[in-house]
Amino acid sequence: MRVIPALAVPVWRTLPWRTLGAAGAAGLLTAGLSRLPGAEPDSRLALGLLRGAALAGALGLAFLLDDPARDGTTTVPTGRAARTALRVALVAPVAALWWAAALLLVPGAHRPPAGAVTLEAGTACALALAAATVAVRHSDDPRPGRPAATAVLVTALLAPLLLPSRWALFTGPEDPRWAAAHDRWAWLLAGAVTVGISSLGEPLGHPFRRTADQPT
Repeated sequence: MRVIPALAVPVWRTLPWRTLGAAGAAGLLTAGLSRLPGAEPDSRLALGLLRGAALAGALGLAFLLDDPARDGTTTVPTGRAARTALRVALVAPVAALWWAAALLLVPGAHRPPAGAVTLEAGTACALALAAATVAVRHSDDPRPGRPAATAVLVTALLAPLLLPSRWALFTGPEDPRWAAAHDRWAWLLAGAVTVGISSLGEPLGHPFRRTADQPT
């Protein structure tokens, strides 16, 4: 466990901060559209803007596991699961502050229920991270962010069109299906976390070997 604190600074430096920053800025700009001079926001528009901000943040997090030096880290004493968990732990506080700022950018009178929309945002981010872990698990690509982000974006665009009404996810607070929809969001979150954790093992076909265990 001592190696984890020692890895914190090197891992922090290798995180894709430019991509995360660009996605975060896009999300804040989206949420902030409701405060433009002359804008007349309503609750439906505010909800749509926050969902757009959440999608931007999720697309940024899809690139969190991009690591150009991945081939050189397969033999370090710390397994991929611990390195991935460290990446998520380092970014999580920043992401939480970013989302709080996005919520505050929406005028309070039109802001949707914070808990429900935060559940949606958290699920989107978890799905993006799960897609990235699956991509790493099943490929040698050191940059799984692009296919993961593409999968998240396509899913986000098609889900409102293809889901039947009884499974609707993108409802409004005034819709009687609001509570049931967020039960489904919670199940999606649990599923994304489960898939992500189950995909944290070393890439298939490339078993992890500790250099310390190799005979000298």
